[in-house]
Amino acid sequence: MVKGVLLAAVLLLSLPLQALTQLSASVDKNPALRGEAVTLEVTANARVAADAINFRVLESDFTVMVPSVSTSTQIINGQSSQSTIWRIVLLPKKAGSYTIPTFTLQGLSTQPISLEVLNETAQNNNSSNTELFLQGSMEQQQLYVQQLSYYQVTIYFNGDLQRGSLSEPQMDDASIMQVGQDAEGTELVNGIRYRTITRRYAITPQRSGNFTITPPTFSGEMIDRDSARYNYFARTKTVVQQAEPIDVVVNAIPADFPGNWLVAGLVTLTEEWSPDISKLKQGEPVTRIITLSAVDVAENQLPDLKQGFPDGLRLYQEQPQAKSAERNGRLVAQKIFTTAVIGNVEGELELPEVSLAWWNSQTNKLEHARLPARTLSVAPIAGAAEQSTTISPALNVAPPLATPARSSEASPWQWNYTSSLLLAIWLLTLLGSYVLWRLKAHVKPAMQTQNRVRFNNTELKRACKQGDATTAKAELLRFAHQQLDQRCQSLTEMSAYIHPAELKNQLIKLNAALYGNDAATWQGDPLWQAWQQYDAGRQNSSVSAGLQPLYPQ
Repeated sequence: MVKGVLLAAVLLLSLPLQALTQLSASVDKNPALRGEAVTLEVTANARVAADAINFRVLESDFTVMVPSVSTSTQIINGQSSQSTIWRIVLLPKKAGSYTIPTFTLQGLSTQPISLEVLNETAQNNNSSNTELFLQGSMEQQQLYVQQLSYYQVTIYFNGDLQRGSLSEPQMDDASIMQVGQDAEGTELVNGIRYRTITRRYAITPQRSGNFTITPPTFSGEMIDRDSARYNYFARTKTVVQQAEPIDVVVNAIPADFPGNWLVAGLVTLTEEWSPDISKLKQGEPVTRIITLSAVDVAENQLPDLKQGFPDGLRLYQEQPQAKSAERNGRLVAQKIFTTAVIGNVEGELELPEVSLAWWNSQTNKLEHARLPARTLSVAPIAGAAEQSTTISPALNVAPPLATPARSSEASPWQWNYTSSLLLAIWLLTLLGSYVLWRLKAHVKPAMQTQNRVRFNNTELKRACKQGDATTAKAELLRFAHQQLDQRCQSLTEMSAYIHPAELKNQLIKLNAALYGNDAATWQGDPLWQAWQQYDAGRQNSSVSAGLQPLYPQ
């Protein structure tokens, strides 16, 4: 048997290629209904290449699916025949009369076909016999430029769907994206229970005018019910359906709209401060976080805010962070504005109202999202007040020593007595110092060991590269203690002794991250770069002065 199969294969391969003598074209239905698939079949009586015919000429009037190509060879009574068949599924874009043009191959041409598409949908014409159909809908068909609206397409089927794919809707000059996951369910249509698959898209037009949404097309395989009745191994059949096109009118942006254009279903502004601004002190940072939230808006549509900070504040603003998510089938976008605020002067500072104009797509009216104005009370530095209270009493209590007047009548005995008393006190002081030194002899080495921990440039680099804000702060304060000879208790105090503006700014940002609970997300690369420039400047000045570096590398 194996030899017979091999012999047949050899015979087939040895057959000469036949010359093309016939080329024909036909459609499976004429007339067709709007939204109904039409299969165009082109047959050549010879074996030819699959891409020998170009069907792109049909795309102006039809949605053209990928052609399927089959070749066959038959031997009957010693006579062989070959054929190549192209099958192309066409979906008319609208009702009307169409002409399928001629196709030419090796000097032969097909006859043109006149196709009539009736203005009646397939599912409405005979729903009881429709196994699969699509329905599309647009939430709003009157839109403004950059107004997001939702397009929904539902696949209805009551047969055994094996596989399938759904294309995206198309609209000129519009951005289209899928929203959420497909939803499955059931629905009763004309007394028939259908299973459904629903998919949602967000469509955002970018210019005004009249547009038509080209609906998505479904192509799949279903079990052929007729063959399933008589054969356990049922065949599948190809099904192609398309939803109805939808017309959309896009209006221009209102000419009198103030500010940057934003159209949404809902817009809100919220703010939070960390730490509490009721304890704002001069030179210490607080973090202001404003969150702009909008419904039915993509994240790239959210504008920036004008916060209008007054003079008397130092500001370090981060790059705004935008994100979006799907909630109950709708898009919700947020933009977060983070600013480190440091009061330079004590007193009260007025923060103006933050206002954002937006167009309400539900009420078709202009509205404003607002944050109320507030007053910041900046208290003086606590350290300065404590110093004044501890040093001033000492100056008042300790009176200047009175210089004893030398009496011309003082006796030599009195002078010798006073001198002896002072000498005894001095000797007792020396003895007491010696005793205390001996008692602390065992404690002192440990304290010296602790104080000998030197500033480590390598450790600072590691902390910056790994985003370790706490270690970076410790190394910087150690540098200030040992090299600047300044007993700084905070990075804010240290920044007063740093002259390069970039390093000063990075110190303030590090301090703001530590105070604002953002130490885990702090990025230390900018600080390390600023530190390297500052370090190189110090070393150059040291070398030019003939001195050794102030700390080991």
